[in-house]
Amino acid sequence: MTEYRVLGRTGLKVSPLCLGAMMFGGWGESDPAECARIIDRALDSGINFIDTADVYAQGQSEEFVGQALAKSGRRDDVVLATKVHGAMGEGPNERGNSRRWIIQEVENSLRRLGTDWIDLYQIHRPDPATDIEETLGALTDLVRQGKVRYIGSSTFPAHQIVEAQWAAERRSLERFVCEQPPYSLLARGIEADMLPVAEKYGMGVIVWSPLAGGWLSGRYRKGQEQPQTRRASRLPERYDLTKEVNQRKLDAVEQLAVLAEEAGITLVELAIAFTIRHRAVTSAIIGPRTMEHLEGQLTAADVRLTDDVLDRIDEIVPPGVTLNPADRGWQPPELGDAGLRRRP
Repeated sequence: MTEYRVLGRTGLKVSPLCLGAMMFGGWGESDPAECARIIDRALDSGINFIDTADVYAQGQSEEFVGQALAKSGRRDDVVLATKVHGAMGEGPNERGNSRRWIIQEVENSLRRLGTDWIDLYQIHRPDPATDIEETLGALTDLVRQGKVRYIGSSTFPAHQIVEAQWAAERRSLERFVCEQPPYSLLARGIEADMLPVAEKYGMGVIVWSPLAGGWLSGRYRKGQEQPQTRRASRLPERYDLTKEVNQRKLDAVEQLAVLAEEAGITLVELAIAFTIRHRAVTSAIIGPRTMEHLEGQLTAADVRLTDDVLDRIDEIVPPGVTLNPADRGWQPPELGDAGLRRRP
């Protein structure tokens, strides 16, 4: 892997594959030494981009990443990204996008990561209770203090990305330089609005779940027993095969698997290579739990899909279509609370 891409208009160069650390710690691989081996292998392959979050295994992922980089002495070689927003305690103010929480939690992330600065600090999800100017103001202070180099958003809808850009310009605040949305062969909704908006504002795009939460790993096939995973039990709306939308996903996976075989590549390679082929995408986050997973995903960076293959993909899952709306990663409160849609 020798290609590096500029993250938006920052001048910062990152690899087309980003090592996601969500599975490091209690949510996946609980041995810090094995996680360090995976990190070292990824860096040896040319990856220079690592993404984690405070909420992953309640801080354990950040700790494992920090320990691995300290042991290898490669912190300066890595573009290190983490996130804030999710609940980290029982208190009502130990979550969200308020100035109070961001200023407090960045110190915790710096400590867990064992570093003096975070290259990319991202807001993990929108917070309807917090004005975006409050959030950007707190992040701007962190940039000016040198604790954070760049700021970004994750799983923001297009209109909120625009709102954040306008607020930053209006108030002379630091702006989000990138967005981290879900994107895969089965969840292409961001092609309709978010990706064009990112291009318009010169933002980098770091996509998560290119394997569609495991659906494109090869483990979900017709005639096979469905894998019993922690994720499936926690998010049944995305995995329950009694639901028609998930049957549509399974049908698409079958067709995509045949296409991958005809192209002489694995389904995993097809899935990841598809996401990084889009001109608006900077990097795709791969989230291996094992060394075997990592090795099976690294090769995707060197796969270039032909236009014929991409045309076939468009026939199976049309551009801009997300087969199951639950795969969008975030739902506006108005869709879940009828009272927000109706006049009293």
